[in-house]
Amino acid sequence: MPAYPQFVAPFRAFLDVIPCNGRVVVYCHFDADGLAAGALFGRGLRRINSTWEVIVLPSGKGENAFLTPSVQDKLLAHKPDALLVTDLGVHAHGTLETAGVPVLYVDHHIPEGMPPAGSTVLTGYGLPDPVPCSAWLAYELLAAETDITDLRWVAAIGILSDLGDQAAWPPLAEAKKQFTAKWLKEAVAMCNAARRAGAFDLDLPLRYLMHDENPRGLAQDATLAGYRAEVAAALAVARKMPPKFPPAGPNASPVALITINSPCQIHPLVAQQWIQRLPDRAVLCANLGYLPDGTIAVAGRAASRNIHIPDLLREAFARTGAEPPANFAHGHPQASGGHLPPAQYELLLQGLGF
Repeated sequence: MPAYPQFVAPFRAFLDVIPCNGRVVVYCHFDADGLAAGALFGRGLRRINSTWEVIVLPSGKGENAFLTPSVQDKLLAHKPDALLVTDLGVHAHGTLETAGVPVLYVDHHIPEGMPPAGSTVLTGYGLPDPVPCSAWLAYELLAAETDITDLRWVAAIGILSDLGDQAAWPPLAEAKKQFTAKWLKEAVAMCNAARRAGAFDLDLPLRYLMHDENPRGLAQDATLAGYRAEVAAALAVARKMPPKFPPAGPNASPVALITINSPCQIHPLVAQQWIQRLPDRAVLCANLGYLPDGTIAVAGRAASRNIHIPDLLREAFARTGAEPPANFAHGHPQASGGHLPPAQYELLLQGLGF
C-alpha cells in the first residue's frame, strides 16, 4: 500500500498531462534534501515514461523560487511542458501557472498561500509527525508508480540531512545496511559542503545523485572534500564571534545576534550551534559576505517551540512601520530568515531593539 495514498491520484493526474515526448523541468532546492528530491524525480520520471525529457535544475544562490524576477525567465527558457517544484516552498505567487504550464509542488515547508490555478500541491506540512521531507515524499510518490528500490540511497541522503540519523522512514534501516551508514553520512556531508562552499558547485553532487548506483563515489570525491575543508575552516573562525543582545527595554526582542563575513553558507550552522546555549532566544546569524551584491543573509534558529521566528521577524519590521520583503521570514517556525538589502537590515535591527 502506498505510504501516502491521498497523494497517489493527484500525482498521477499531473503525470497524465505531460505529453508523450514532453519536457519536464524539475526545479529543486540546493541543499541535500532538495538535490536528493530533484535527482529522484529526474531518474524516476524517466522510468515511468522513457520518452520524457527530464531536466533537473537546482535553485541559485540567493534565489527565491516565487519572488526573484529572473526565475520565471530561467524556467521558461527550457520550454517545459510541465514543471515540478520541490523543497522550495509553496507560495501564492506561483511560478509558471500564468504561462500555461502545469505545475506540481512537492514540499514540506509552511505554505505561503495557494498557487494560482493550474497547479497541484502535495505537501508534508501538517501531516502527523514525522513530517516527511521532500526526498521522502519524492521517493514515496515515485514508488507508487515504478520500482525505485535501488534509489533508496538517494532518498536516504535527503532524509538523513533533514531529519537525522533516527528518522522514522521505514526503508532507512535497510538502506543503511545495503549501502552502509558510513557512505550515506559522508555523502550527506559532501552535498552540504558543495552548497556551503564559496564556489556553490551544485553540478558535482547532482551528477553523482543522477547517475551513480551507490553513494560511495559522492562520499569520496576529492573536490568535494576540498569544499568541506574550506567550510570547516570558515566555520572555525565564525564560531569565535560572540552574540550581541538588544538592550533591555519595551522593544527588546528575545534574540541574540551574531555577525560574520564569509562567502560560505555557514550562517545557518552558526545560528544552530548557539541555540542550545541560548534556549530562550531566537539566534540570528547575519552574514555580510555571502552574497556578492552587499545583500545580507540572515539565518534564524530557535530551540524552543514557544518561539516562532517568522512571526518574530515580521513583528520587528512592524514596529518600524515597515513590512519585510516578500521573500523574507518564511520557512519553519524554528528555522527562518532570508536576504535583506542593507537599509532593510537596519530596519530589522531597529525593530528587534538594537
